[in-house]
Amino acid sequence: MTVTQAARFDADISGRIFDLRLLGRLFQWLAPQKNRLLLSTVLVLITAVLQVMLPVVLSLVVIDHLLMGTEQSGIPDLGLVAFTEAVAGALGIHPLLAACLLYGGLQLAIAFAGHGHRITLADAVIDGLADLRRAVFAHLARQPASFWDRVAVGRVTTRVTNDIESLYDLLRGLGALVGELVPFFVALSIMLMVDVELTLALLAFAPLLAAFTITFRLLSRELYRRARQSLSLLNQQLQENLAGLTVVQLHGREQENLNRYTATNSRHRRNEARGMRLETLYGAINDSLGSLALALVLWLGGLAVFDDALTLGAVVLFTRYIDMLFSPIVALGEQYNQLFRAMASGERIFQALDWREPFTEPERPDALPSRLAGAIRIDGLTFAYPDGPPVLKDVHLDVPAGRTLALVGPTGSGKSTLVRLLPRLYEVPPGTVFIDGIDVTAIASQDLRRRIGIVLQDFHVFSGSILDNITLDDPAIDRTRAMAAAETVGANTFIEALPQGYDTPLAERGRNLSQGQRQLLAFARVLAADPEILILDEATASIDPESERLIQDALAHLTRDRTAIIIAHRLATVIDADAVAVLVNGRIEAHGSHAELLERSPTYARLHEMQFQDG
Repeated sequence: MTVTQAARFDADISGRIFDLRLLGRLFQWLAPQKNRLLLSTVLVLITAVLQVMLPVVLSLVVIDHLLMGTEQSGIPDLGLVAFTEAVAGALGIHPLLAACLLYGGLQLAIAFAGHGHRITLADAVIDGLADLRRAVFAHLARQPASFWDRVAVGRVTTRVTNDIESLYDLLRGLGALVGELVPFFVALSIMLMVDVELTLALLAFAPLLAAFTITFRLLSRELYRRARQSLSLLNQQLQENLAGLTVVQLHGREQENLNRYTATNSRHRRNEARGMRLETLYGAINDSLGSLALALVLWLGGLAVFDDALTLGAVVLFTRYIDMLFSPIVALGEQYNQLFRAMASGERIFQALDWREPFTEPERPDALPSRLAGAIRIDGLTFAYPDGPPVLKDVHLDVPAGRTLALVGPTGSGKSTLVRLLPRLYEVPPGTVFIDGIDVTAIASQDLRRRIGIVLQDFHVFSGSILDNITLDDPAIDRTRAMAAAETVGANTFIEALPQGYDTPLAERGRNLSQGQRQLLAFARVLAADPEILILDEATASIDPESERLIQDALAHLTRDRTAIIIAHRLATVIDADAVAVLVNGRIEAHGSHAELLERSPTYARLHEMQFQDG
């Protein structure tokens, strides 16, 4: 991935506010939840219709029919007057009590239907987005090392967490919006049948409210975009500082890093505060317009009542329908920023899901035998990281099956790069790296990596117990096999001394273990997996002398009947190897035994003098 590609991935996207393609892709993830979504839609429609009926009961049934005694006013009452009289006659109660019971029943029905709508919608959205989050996680986990060399983990974390949550808010808001639009159209129809002029007078407020809504949303759009950027940067800085906390403390950078985080946090706070002030002003204007609309209804409607052109109940009906008339406009305004945020989040999520790092998997991978011999041949390997100079230059190397090769050379000579190409952590040029005569590019990367055990200097410990960290939840590795591997490498001594033995939970990154204990645990993990090829990348560099003696014994067991490539600065490891290769500036300077290289390789002799003279 080039720098431009990395920047494109990391960039906060400010694309279109509404993208049907993205929305369609999002709904595809909700397709398995279609039954629950359909039920939620039915419930929200029921709720909306019942909400329209409530003001009719209050205004036309109670006020006009029962209190004022108005008969056949011509105002549509949705059959509720007749229903109230029928209930009163059937139960033998006063019509006013029947109307109260009807009003209370509608309220309860609205409450239950609305609750059912919200619950079913939330469950469907949560399950659908959980599947999407799992897919994004799985896709990112399969990205090669070149991807993670350039992409900040904190920004990726934001996509899997905050951006998914933005989609949840969007989908939940869309469900609520449906519940606003249905009463709008039903109420508008009734109002037009009651009094066209008064309805049109109220509708005159709608363009004004829409204009204010559009203006404020356009003003706040840039603020929310900046807030997303600053939040993503906050997550990145937090992840980096917590992951490297020991380094921060050792170098006394707490205050400097805090200052940087505080500056980013202040920018985020300013963006959020400005957006909140705009939202507050927008809400105040909405409330003011609603009050003006109510005053207009009372004025014009009151005059109409005095002229016997309208009933008192009709005026009350208009006052109750004001909210239904304006709420969808307000809801659309509230959804505007959420829609913008969610579209940007959706674009980032699906960009991550669609990202294809340049890495070729064979269409028809070669099948590997049940057990590899482990012979390694490197033939003219030249490799460069994207946008960088060649790190390895025409490397030729043969490691016979079951032999151990020590790889030495000055810092930056390409040793770690070379061993990372064997399991194809990076794209390997075809026809350059072979295992048992098979081109590694013709082997499925996952199959290849199962046959290569790698122990790095920085051994990663996962959350869970010691046993979990040895087996890595591999069903092929049972407790007996894991314990046997730990005993073989000498890790059982410290494990059994722990309070819960193999079931002892490990602290974050294994902080309750020493460096030597973590490395022994790494050896146990590799041995339990039983790979045919072993790679040790300075795995013993940070080990104390007592642990080194244990590890040297463990290495003898690990490398037995296995092909091994060891990058190490320990004299004992190099001397015990079957052969040593000296890598200088990406090229093999010399290859032979320890004694031969002392004579033939100036670099090896110098390294021996500088680093191994105490051996």
